[in-house]
Amino acid sequence: IDRIASESGSMLSSGVRPPVFSTAVRSLCVGACGREDAAMERPLQRRTGGVRDFQEIPHTGSNGWINLLRFWKDGRFSLLHKHMESTFRRLGPIYREYLGSQSSVNIMLPMDIGEVFRSEGLHPRRMTLQPWATHRETRRHSKGIFLKNGTEWRADRLLLNREVMVTSAVRRFLPLLDDVAQDFCRSLRHRVETEGVGETGQRSMTLDPSPDLFRFALEASCHVLYGERIGLFSSSPSEEAERFIWAIERMLATTLPLLYLPPRLLLALRAPLWTQHATAWDHIFSHAEARIQRGYQRLQTAVGGASDGRFLGVLGQLMEAGRLSSELIKANITELMAGGVDTTAVPLQFALFEMARNPGVQERVRAQVLSSWQQASGSPQKALQGAPLLKGTIKETLRLYPVGITVQRYPVRDIVLQNYHVPAGTLVQVCLYPLGRSPEVFERPERFEPSRWSLDAASGGGFRSLAFGFGSRQCVGRRIAENEMQLLLMHILRNFKLTVSSTEELNTKYTLILQPESPPRITFTTRSL
Repeated sequence: IDRIASESGSMLSSGVRPPVFSTAVRSLCVGACGREDAAMERPLQRRTGGVRDFQEIPHTGSNGWINLLRFWKDGRFSLLHKHMESTFRRLGPIYREYLGSQSSVNIMLPMDIGEVFRSEGLHPRRMTLQPWATHRETRRHSKGIFLKNGTEWRADRLLLNREVMVTSAVRRFLPLLDDVAQDFCRSLRHRVETEGVGETGQRSMTLDPSPDLFRFALEASCHVLYGERIGLFSSSPSEEAERFIWAIERMLATTLPLLYLPPRLLLALRAPLWTQHATAWDHIFSHAEARIQRGYQRLQTAVGGASDGRFLGVLGQLMEAGRLSSELIKANITELMAGGVDTTAVPLQFALFEMARNPGVQERVRAQVLSSWQQASGSPQKALQGAPLLKGTIKETLRLYPVGITVQRYPVRDIVLQNYHVPAGTLVQVCLYPLGRSPEVFERPERFEPSRWSLDAASGGGFRSLAFGFGSRQCVGRRIAENEMQLLLMHILRNFKLTVSSTEELNTKYTLILQPESPPRITFTTRSL
């Protein structure tokens, strides 16, 4: 999942000079006195052949530091997705954005998106989350593939793909995800039957499922990555797990404001924001370290030092393969763990809400699920294959509520977008929230309709579902997340009917991931199995 990140003092290879801190201060002073940027005053030169110059691309204001102050003053960071949507309406399907040390070209139409991805090269680059990178550097941790680029990234990525992306890997971890999903539903069903209201067989309970979904995502991630269960569905979940979830949320919340400021300056100043961010990461690494050590011990005590054919989680597979150093295994497992909780728990909130407020859709998906489950003879793989509307439900949820609101690339060659010249090395952002809600891209985009994706496949429509990124740089945890969400929805639909008291749109906020402003309360009513 791509995110926005950069450090003020670094060159972004974007064709625009990011100012150093002293220059930024001078720019702020000039801007505060009311002077327009000089580039806005001089006449713009057209390129030959009818293609317009890069500087002619519409923009939201050319002083990144003034723009940054306005963002903070207006509270626009938490509504960045809405800002993008309204800016496209105002300026058209392409615009430039300057924020602090960052500059980017933002696009939203599939034809432009395809052009960007066709020019991404052998080693696709996206913007580095500099606060994360600075944490690794100052703590002397190795970096995982999320923070790497070039040949080093490619070598590690190909090794990880074998354990988390290819079909044989999915077959290994699918039963583990199914076990967790079924346990979650048994636990929730027991709670509804004992604490809910109504007659036997149709007990109902209204609740905010978000805490339970976070615990589900953590339990599922641990089971697949470490090969062990941590018992989060008990009546008293461990304090360790609750602290880990808190650390993930604190890390995400502090990342966004740090993206637009020089992390090393904040580190030198011992700024509280940086201290909170680094402390959260320290806890995440500590949690991962303890479980990785247990993984090594399990592998060493196995017969002959090997797993004897048993699946010991992605960690065990990587250790057995022996192609990555222990430090690189730790770095990548920690990144997978940190990126695998909120990014599945939050979309599941949205998916349950949309199913609950669209009862016709819910019944169609349930009918397919029940038929497929009956024919699958307990095989989760067969059950998912026979219920394509489950996958459509996840794609439709992420169309309306993308976890990460941008996918980024630096083209390796000059390209033309909307008849504007865009130089090689420019940061180009695909804005997913406006894309998913555009009537130019989707028919009746306001409707939640999972079946649109089966029609989409038949029509060959491309570059419209990009919540997990694209190509060789797509989210490395994609197969885990997709199957985890589909399996949970399948078992929830088997066990419960979902309803909500209000069908009004959910207000959303952006805190490095898109999430509800207030988690929706959903009524779960038991069904006979």
